[in-house]
Amino acid sequence: MGLLFNSWSDLGRVLVLGVLGYISLVLLLRISGNRTLSKLNAFDFIVTIALGSTFGSFILNKEISLAEGVMGFIVLIGMQYVVSWLTIRSTTIKRIVKSEPSLVYYNQEYLVDSMKRSRIAKAEIEQSVRNQGYATLENVEAVVLETDGSLSIISRSEKEKKKLDIDGLKV
Repeated sequence: MGLLFNSWSDLGRVLVLGVLGYISLVLLLRISGNRTLSKLNAFDFIVTIALGSTFGSFILNKEISLAEGVMGFIVLIGMQYVVSWLTIRSTTIKRIVKSEPSLVYYNQEYLVDSMKRSRIAKAEIEQSVRNQGYATLENVEAVVLETDGSLSIISRSEKEKKKLDIDGLKV
């Protein structure tokens, strides 16, 4: 019987902790601001995943109380706040936590060394270009692998309006 159903009290516990945990998480996220769930870099992504894991753990694990689960949320959100605060104020911390965008295609050439370092394939670049509505790479001036893992497409028409600035991009 334990495989499909344990008890009504177990279901009630999951319901109560799920609702209270959800409300707690929403309130903490509103207090901490939009940055907490951003996907600007790997650290932000890790915090998002860890919040979900913490939420799931304390709802389903009978050994973890609501207070312990909420404290887990507070620790994760607090650490994200501290690291983002330090990143703005320290170039050393910024280099440790954040990656730099990488130019992977430029002026009708794949930048193979940059692609290898970034572990990105031509097919992924081409897919991203198609997702942005371009049938071919002929109208694309550059493709940048951003710090959040997304690919930014810069069209040739944009280049004609102003000079393309690739300063600060890894090549």
